[in-house]
Amino acid sequence: MRIRVRHLALGALVAASAAFAAPVTSDVTEQDVAASNAKVVMAYNALVAMWGDDFAQRGVRFAPPALVRYRGAVRTACGVMNGNNAAYCTARNTIYFDDVFVARQAKDAARDLGTDGDMAAVGIIAHEMGHAVAIQLGADSPVPYYNEATADCLAGAFTRRSAQDGSLEPGDLDEAFHGLAAAGDPTPQLTGNRRIDARITYRAALMGHGTREQRLANFRAGYDRGAGACLSELAS
Repeated sequence: MRIRVRHLALGALVAASAAFAAPVTSDVTEQDVAASNAKVVMAYNALVAMWGDDFAQRGVRFAPPALVRYRGAVRTACGVMNGNNAAYCTARNTIYFDDVFVARQAKDAARDLGTDGDMAAVGIIAHEMGHAVAIQLGADSPVPYYNEATADCLAGAFTRRSAQDGSLEPGDLDEAFHGLAAAGDPTPQLTGNRRIDARITYRAALMGHGTREQRLANFRAGYDRGAGACLSELAS
């Protein structure tokens, strides 16, 4: 992904204190993580520029979330962030991400697709930024799945904008899809009792990110139709 930004805020990426006792693993090198982190910072700047412009057109200010990397687990105002994860913390307006985990998503996509894999990492940050966008517009839902669907859709809208300004490279869309497909919610454990299983399935659907197919469909809605397909507050 060729990301065009007005400036490169190298100070945007902060390491969580006492979070780096965990080393990289055998399948991901420090060089892999450094390359991934550089892409994450560039994507972060592009996202801040995009959403800042969109908010300004509506006469409101977008408050960019901080960006904090960690490894293993780190304690935050939103509780403990475990490894192999990325999350948006509303209490601190901060995106936290395990940088080894994000680098691994990019490396897996590169291996499977024969590309550089960077959009698999960028998509994670775009998704978490989507949570910040929705919450600042007052569009937060009490149903977790709806919030996750909106964040996936807004990540798609960012990818659409990247395609329009010439930043998207061949293979980037496949990389984004690869990352989403790898992060679908696991199938819930069923009991064999149809009535109980119906409740388990229904609750799992409301509490999670969605299946792989749902995540791809939500992302595609934003990519095909823009941010207005994700939130009425962003409709043109």
